[in-house]
Amino acid sequence: MTTRKRMPRAERERQMLEVAEAVFAERGYAAASMDEIAEQVGVSKPMLYEYFHSKEGLLLACIAASRAQLRTATEEAVAGATSAEDALRRGLHAFFVYIREHQQAWSLLRNEMVLIGTSASEEIEATRRQQTDLIAKLMAGLLDVGSPLRVEAAAEIVVGACERLAIWCEQHDEVTPERATEYAMAVLWSGLRERAQ
Repeated sequence: MTTRKRMPRAERERQMLEVAEAVFAERGYAAASMDEIAEQVGVSKPMLYEYFHSKEGLLLACIAASRAQLRTATEEAVAGATSAEDALRRGLHAFFVYIREHQQAWSLLRNEMVLIGTSASEEIEATRRQQTDLIAKLMAGLLDVGSPLRVEAAAEIVVGACERLAIWCEQHDEVTPERATEYAMAVLWSGLRERAQ
């Protein structure tokens, strides 16, 4: 008799998150069911609850995983930047590549209106805050933007503008991450160029 080898917990959790992200993106949070997710993963529903405690807990874990991936992608992209312009271009490109390659994760982040009032909306805002903080830190080091308040305002503008552009890009498959980056740079860098150190 052959015994089935147990999957390591981290690998099983990653598998659960991938399936859950796909189901949430396809059906929406309200219509998604733990039964369907468990079935697609090939585990029992109680096991899903053991890992994540609730459907909302599973959603929060999906969003947190996406946030960590986005942060890593952005930080790695700007690590070798040679100037403020290069850093902005690399960071924007990393963001647009991420949303193109992780459309299900992006779907969860952009459909926040149905999640308002839940912990998930707080997680989504934490993702924005993460990107704003990263951009503000970069600006403070590479640009003469002025007071901390002004730096934070500029970072918020970059995040907000890129979020709206990303939503627009979904309606235009022909807009590649490279093209989206150029569109964003044309508007954003023109306002920041004079402050480059």
